[in-house]
Amino acid sequence: MKLMVISGGLREPSSTRLLADRLGAAVRAELGQIDIEVIELRHLARAITDAMLTGFASPELEEVFDAIAGCDGVIAVTPTFNATFSGLFKSFFDVLPEQTLDQTPVLIAATGGTERHSLVLDHALRPMFCYLHALVSPTGVFAATADFGADGSGSGLCERIAKAAKDFARFVRVDGPRPHRDQFTDELTEIQGLLAGTH
Repeated sequence: MKLMVISGGLREPSSTRLLADRLGAAVRAELGQIDIEVIELRHLARAITDAMLTGFASPELEEVFDAIAGCDGVIAVTPTFNATFSGLFKSFFDVLPEQTLDQTPVLIAATGGTERHSLVLDHALRPMFCYLHALVSPTGVFAATADFGADGSGSGLCERIAKAAKDFARFVRVDGPRPHRDQFTDELTEIQGLLAGTH
């Protein structure tokens, strides 16, 4: 079983990446030995922008798309800007080929300055992933800056992460391993079908 962790953090070190790593560890504790691959979008920023401008993904970006299409679940974490996800995070999912996340379990999470931004989970992230036909786990995680101070032991972040990981793991188990999807083959099959219908 393979999970993809997508981190939209823009800085290094990043609280967004820290939350992503903690969520990945918590899910691994629930599911046992699983393969987890982390994608940091900041390293793909130029490729994402080029794909938006030209309509074509670079080989590096295509590899990421293929990995997501073939995974069994996604943990997606974004920093919060102006009460919504970051532009880089949204741009990545704008250029992700259609149907890639179809019926894929997704755990959503976000970081921000204060708790007041926690509604980003239900007002921005959940609707976007529902639009992409993903199976969004019922429990998301928001972490404010204070949650990371002095180990965050008094903030309840550890408990929120554990609850989200447990719910997501249940989602992944019920859904089971996904068959590997080859975007190129899918598109070729669709084109062949269209051509066959013209005769």
